[in-house]
Amino acid sequence: MATKSRATTFTTSIDLDAQTRDAMIALCNQQLADSFDLYSQTKQAHWNVKGKDFFQLHKLFDQLAADTLEHVDLIAERATALGGYATGTVRMSATNSTLPEYPEDAVDGPEHLRALVERFAAYAATTRAGIDTADEAGDQSTADLFTEVSRDVDKNLWFLETHLQG
Repeated sequence: MATKSRATTFTTSIDLDAQTRDAMIALCNQQLADSFDLYSQTKQAHWNVKGKDFFQLHKLFDQLAADTLEHVDLIAERATALGGYATGTVRMSATNSTLPEYPEDAVDGPEHLRALVERFAAYAATTRAGIDTADEAGDQSTADLFTEVSRDVDKNLWFLETHLQG
């Protein structure tokens, strides 16, 4: 689902043309929706995990949520730096997220791990696509921001997947 963009833009001296800035603002707002949704789904796992690995997973999920919340802020600030309007409320994010809904019946650690692996992998893919889109548009700063996010997400996906291996 495409992000509904606010038509208003604000004056900026960033040397990207208006069309490029509008495209990058829309890209940032889409990633913002997915980022905030990923954050809330990770907190859902944090709050509801049960089982023998409870403490370890409870702490891991909380750390992953905190990492994702940092991405939320970076991406929202990039949208506004480009002269845009960050569309980042919970309702805006829920409406525009491309991530699948979190399973309400997930309870034990492996169920939460599998659900989060699926969502972190999907988010990693859209982040990498965002790098390419920003790079093709000539916006190295947005591409660099998404590259930073991509490295963190890949690391966090690795943390999740290692619990399911072996």
